[in-house]
Amino acid sequence: MKYSEARQGRIFVIRLEHGEIVHETIEQFARDHSIKAAFMVIVGGVDTGSKLVVGPTEGRAKPIVPMEHILDNVHEITGVGTLFPDEQGNPMIHMHTAAGRKTSTVTGCIRTGIKTWHILELVLIELMDTNAIRVFDGETGLKLLRP
Repeated sequence: MKYSEARQGRIFVIRLEHGEIVHETIEQFARDHSIKAAFMVIVGGVDTGSKLVVGPTEGRAKPIVPMEHILDNVHEITGVGTLFPDEQGNPMIHMHTAAGRKTSTVTGCIRTGIKTWHILELVLIELMDTNAIRVFDGETGLKLLRP
């Protein structure tokens, strides 16, 4: 286990608008408001064609090859995530959501693009006094959190 401490900073209550791509919009918001790190909770609707990473193709293979699932209709979602900079200082979201419609649910990471359907609400809690960053790991092919 690796860890570090942080303290709570500003809290933002955000409503994303119809058609906005979540990770792109929030990463730009972080740049615009000088947010280095954050914890986030999201709830609302995502549109048809939204993409989720739903696991590796092979569970033990390295580098990891992600599988993608494209939502075939509007879905309700809820999720949690973090935002930390990569090695170049760019804000980078890691958020997992559960997307449901009727009796079917799919869970995955939003990094390939989920699109807002009318309303998505997000609460972003800024994390201060942390030097945590996402660092590229050659073995997995992922940018892993280094607290």
